[in-house]
Amino acid sequence: MIRRPFTRSSNSQRGATLVVVLILLLLMTLLGLASLRGTILEERMTANLLDRGMAFQVAEAGLREAEALLDPQPAFPSSGCTNGLCGTPDPAATERWLDAGMVWRTGTVVDASMDPPQFFIENMGLGVNWPKCDALPENKRSPQCETPRFRVTSRSAQDGRASVILQGMYAGK
Repeated sequence: MIRRPFTRSSNSQRGATLVVVLILLLLMTLLGLASLRGTILEERMTANLLDRGMAFQVAEAGLREAEALLDPQPAFPSSGCTNGLCGTPDPAATERWLDAGMVWRTGTVVDASMDPPQFFIENMGLGVNWPKCDALPENKRSPQCETPRFRVTSRSAQDGRASVILQGMYAGK
């Protein structure tokens, strides 16, 4: 008996290998696109975090610059604002940092790639330095019982970038 080697004719091949390879190629392409999308999202998040950090630093520099203006204490207007110095706020009015017509004082440039900070200082009146010191009679009260208080509001408002508003309370001398 003579055996013939096993051969297939070209007519009996159906291209199953080609279909399997094309499906695997499609799956690898989809996996690559998903990975690329995730990488782009992470890059955007990192850029936004950097922007936010820079804006925070600029606003913080504005707070420090405003606090430096308070020593020695400047003259505050009785109402309204002049050159970043504001009188005691009206509790019934809109907060000044929410008022679109508020004129902020521009600070010095912190970073050449960022706009300078903007700030204003509000005179909040006298505040007590320890509990119930103001309850003592005037003649028994320490001169350090009450000191002037100021609310400092600073912002870093960059066009098309992160915006940060910071507030701090400052106790005068």
